[in-house]
Amino acid sequence: MPLLTHSMKCMVNKKTSNNTQINTQQTHDDDLIFRDAVADVRPMKSDGRIEPVRKRPLAKPLNRIHDDEFETESTILSDPADLRDVEVGDELFFARAGIQLKLQKKLRRGELPIEDELDLHGYTSAEAKIAITDFIQHCKQMHIRVIRIIHGKGYRSQEKLPVLKTYVAYWLPQHKDVLGFSSARQNDGGTGAVYVLLKK
Repeated sequence: MPLLTHSMKCMVNKKTSNNTQINTQQTHDDDLIFRDAVADVRPMKSDGRIEPVRKRPLAKPLNRIHDDEFETESTILSDPADLRDVEVGDELFFARAGIQLKLQKKLRRGELPIEDELDLHGYTSAEAKIAITDFIQHCKQMHIRVIRIIHGKGYRSQEKLPVLKTYVAYWLPQHKDVLGFSSARQNDGGTGAVYVLLKK
């Protein structure tokens, strides 16, 4: 490889210096063009915060700790013999022995904060039984004590009977983790839903 003479080295250095000056000038020009383009831009003012859409919780938990326990609980719940035992407008209430009257009153008045809910609209009775058992197990895992189960009033059933409401009224007292339940207030579903108090 031929050696560079002093004059050739100077030419190379000069060329590199010129390129640097050109690049610096182009960058400066680009900055001026950009600033000129956005000179009239102003930040948008927000009238209020947009609340995110809250999704309803899934009926089934992501992980089941004890499948054998789940299967036992879902299969031991007996079904009502007569679906006409409960009527559309009936208010439901149940409390295990030993539950303080003060706590019962709070449950009936809807004064206990609801931590989660399950909507059974569109479920068959078989699907609803599994969903309820699964949901209660999920709540146990998450240390949730107060839930709402929406069973509907039965206006859409073929015989105009509160089918799911009747099943729920029979199933919940049989579940070992249910301490009590009560029909909800009007703004929480009325006789189409129940507040449920679970064991710690």
